[in-house]
Order: sequence, then structure tokens, then C-alpha cells
Amino acid sequence: MLLPLPPSVTALLLDIEGTTTPITFVKDILFPYIHDNVEEYLQKHWQEEECQEDVRQLRLQAEKDCGLNGFVPIPDVTDNNAELQQVIQGVVNNVHWQMSLDRKTTALKQLQGHMWRCAYATGQVKGEVYEDVQPALRKWRNAGLKLYIYSSGSVEAQKLLFGHSIEGDLLKFFHGHFDTTIGSKLESESYRKIAEIIGCSTGNILFLTDVTKEAQAAEEAGVHVALVVRSGNAALTDEEKSAYRLISSFDQLTLPSKQ
Repeated sequence: MLLPLPPSVTALLLDIEGTTTPITFVKDILFPYIHDNVEEYLQKHWQEEECQEDVRQLRLQAEKDCGLNGFVPIPDVTDNNAELQQVIQGVVNNVHWQMSLDRKTTALKQLQGHMWRCAYATGQVKGEVYEDVQPALRKWRNAGLKLYIYSSGSVEAQKLLFGHSIEGDLLKFFHGHFDTTIGSKLESESYRKIAEIIGCSTGNILFLTDVTKEAQAAEEAGVHVALVVRSGNAALTDEEKSAYRLISSFDQLTLPSKQ
């Protein structure tokens, strides 16, 4: 079913997982890459200042976590090579432990971000997007719409995904990026802040997401919403299906005809 773009809309705000990108990309590609390559990454970059700062932050986090069940400590840094390998192994074990609990500590996210940056830059990883995304971005941009991303993933991670996508560099289509530093995606105030930063009213924005709780928060702020139904996304209830406008592909969003 086609969905006409509301006449007042001048900006599109896009979620990533389940909207522009398969949810499986994060679960089956990005996270396994960290798990499988963290030791090699640490061995290769250990002497670099950025890597040392990542380890310092992970150790500080480990000190906070010492009372948690299954806690994995990180030994102190040493100049002894044999003991250094124990330190690196401790970092690896700690990262694996945090990931097994699906933790999202700042320290873990920082290391992951730096590892993904290297993976994208070397071509080991390419950002996945649905086949309808690139043509739609081009069409919307050419129509004069402003395009923005709002994701729980960091702005840096967003730019890596779209800058090194399977469809090439898609960053040129976007006017800006937002992550949870602006606020939770489940809070309506976040969408008001985004509208203020963009320089428009909330009624000028259409938010595309696959998460009904995010859609509800956006609607409470006065933002137009459409739920994106993709294969692999969480199933919607009949009530949710009737409460929101639905699209299964970006090409179903139609632009106003030019007079």
C-alpha cells in the first residue's frame, strides 16, 4: 500500500536497525566481528595511545563491576612480555563477558567503535542496507527533503555504516545524525529537541521506525510516524497494525505531485 507523504513534512528522520538495515547485520556481523577479532586487534594496536585509553576505560569499568556475578578482572599493565599477554587475555575475556550479557557500557562501546572503524576502513565489513534504501534516499534528497538518522548506535557508528555501505558512500544524502546523547528514543522530549536543532516544528518531521514504543514517543511530540515492517523485525499485534501507518519498503512512501 502506498503512503502519501504528509504535506507539512519537510524532514525525514530514520531509524537504522530494522528500518534501513537488517537487524541481523548487528547481531550476525558486527558483534561476532568484535568477539572473533578483539585479541588480534589488541595485539596489533596495543602500543597506540587510543588503544591504551580503551584499555584504561575497560579497567575502570571492571573496577565498578567487581561485585557482579561472573565478573572478569583485567590485570594491571606490565612491561614483562609474558605477563603482558595475560593482561591482553584479561581484556579479551572481559570483553567477551560483557558481550555475553549484552552490556552497553561506554568503555565497551568505545572499543567496539574503534574496532569497527578499522574493519570498515579495510573492507572487512561493509554496512548493509535494504535494496530500496539508496534509491529512496536519492529521490527524497532530490525532492528537497532533509534527511536525518536517529539511532541508539553512536553517531560515529552511524557514519561508518553509511559511509562504507554495500551501496557505496551514502553519507552525502544526510543532513545530520542523532544518537541517544540527545535523549532516549522512548522519550517524546528527544524528538522535540531534534526538531529544535533541525530548525522546524515537530509537525514538519516524519519518523520511520520499526519500534512501536519509539513511534508512540514521537507521536506524543507531534511528529508524523510510519512503522516499517521488514522481514526479521518483531511481529506487530493487530492493535499496533491498526494504530499506525505501515510500509514494508521505502518506495511505498510517495511524494506530493508537483503542480
